[in-house]
Amino acid sequence: MSLTPNYYNDRVCLNVLAGSRENARDVYKAAEGHVVVGVLSKNYADIPSAIEDMAKYATDIDNAISIGLGAGDPKQSDMVSQLAKVLQPQHVNQVFTGAGTSRALLGQNETVVNALVSPTGIVGQVKISTGPLSSTFPDAVISVETAIAILKDMGASSIKFFNMAGLKYIEEYAYVAKACAENDFYLEPTGGIDLENFEQILQIALDAGVEKVIPHVYSSIIDSATGNTRPADVKTLLGIVKRCVDNK
Repeated sequence: MSLTPNYYNDRVCLNVLAGSRENARDVYKAAEGHVVVGVLSKNYADIPSAIEDMAKYATDIDNAISIGLGAGDPKQSDMVSQLAKVLQPQHVNQVFTGAGTSRALLGQNETVVNALVSPTGIVGQVKISTGPLSSTFPDAVISVETAIAILKDMGASSIKFFNMAGLKYIEEYAYVAKACAENDFYLEPTGGIDLENFEQILQIALDAGVEKVIPHVYSSIIDSATGNTRPADVKTLLGIVKRCVDNK
């Protein structure tokens, strides 16, 4: 069982959601394995039922599951950590304050654990008060570099930059990409990414020299009628990934 995501050319791994186990298998195939498939903790009533179902997803797709919060919901932070401990997935989504707990409970350093930081409207500054309690207080805003250093102290792997709202915070994102590259940290752009802006967002990270990029593409490629991610769109995204990475 691999604990490490399967990056295309050791650089990029997609992150998409699955509406069902069959959908998970379909998008995994469409991405040629270069994907971690999000399964949201928020969709389960309790930890035992989540473990039982998520374990089936993991078996179906060579453990390429990404345990999700559910729209960055800080109230899911503890549940995600408890699930990660048992399931040992390839990828874990966390709020800023939850990354250390997830890493400690995982008991290994191979699984990618991200930490959610948010745009502030100021280039070079990010909001880190994204936890269940801290998110209810006035924003804690610090430099990107300091945020990365704290996350390294806690054993996190990457910054999850959310909510990007597509290209709205593109200048801030470009700075975050540069800081991640300079400080040997992974980057996960998230929020409002679609087939139109995906290439620009990915290219910024690659041009900055980020070692590993895990872009999250969610609602824009989900069929609203079925709730499933469209495998054809995942195939399109992989084509863009290959073009961008191979041209570097």
